[in-house]
Amino acid sequence: MGRANPRRDRAYSIFYVGINLGAFLAPLVCGTLGEAAGWHYGFAAAGVGMLIGLAIYLLAAPLLPADRPTPAAARTPLTREDRRALAALLALFLPVTFFWATYEQQGNTLALWADTQTDRTIDLLVWSGEIPTTWFQAFNPFMIFCFTPLVVSLWGWQARRRTEPSTLTKMALGCFGVTASNLLMALAAFQAGGGKASWLWLFGYFVIITIGELYISPIGLSLVSKLAPAKILSMMMGVWLATSFTGNFIAGYLGSFWSQMDKAHFFLMIAAIAGLAGAAIAAFNRPLRAILRE
Repeated sequence: MGRANPRRDRAYSIFYVGINLGAFLAPLVCGTLGEAAGWHYGFAAAGVGMLIGLAIYLLAAPLLPADRPTPAAARTPLTREDRRALAALLALFLPVTFFWATYEQQGNTLALWADTQTDRTIDLLVWSGEIPTTWFQAFNPFMIFCFTPLVVSLWGWQARRRTEPSTLTKMALGCFGVTASNLLMALAAFQAGGGKASWLWLFGYFVIITIGELYISPIGLSLVSKLAPAKILSMMMGVWLATSFTGNFIAGYLGSFWSQMDKAHFFLMIAAIAGLAGAAIAAFNRPLRAILRE
């Protein structure tokens, strides 16, 4: 697949489904064990899962194609176009970091909301009871399985009509998805007052934020593979993934305001930060269009 191939975004979205398989199973297995039998068992199950993953990697490694080293290319200095591409990626690091800082509240303050301020009672034809708090962490990866085919099909449909959004437009929309999901939670907090809100508010939150995630996370990986010079592609992919690392640090800092702020105001703050990150990415759309070759 060529670097300018418009199917690259859709290919990375399909790859992203595989990443989320473990994210879906972990809350159901480890979370259930932790809540029902004790957290030592939950963490032990997580360790077993990691060993299984490592074993699969080692068994499958011989099936991978051999690396083709290109020592001559490694000594070639970066071209002017390469440096412009790197500058474009670096310019996007900060707003993408703040996307992760707001997105990762779902494993932080949203988990607290689910535990203490959500009515988790459910009554269905096939099952009734109370949803375990940890199960809410499986909503997002499960929805990635469900929504990825729809989003990929939508982009394909738009591409055939030459209306598919540019890479940066998709990424901006991803941030705005986080804004919309937190605005929904602000409404839930306002509606609940000092009481508990229905679990359906959280369900709606995960629907919106998952669609937003699909518009930015796999698209960012696609962007790096498209722009980064081949000689430093692996390094730049690692640097790009570091935005999640720094974003999680900021997420922890933002989460420290949870106990100090009115919950509706907290969600509005998170929504505003995500909105500003989306606006910053959108502002780069026109200046970077020539570099992105879109």
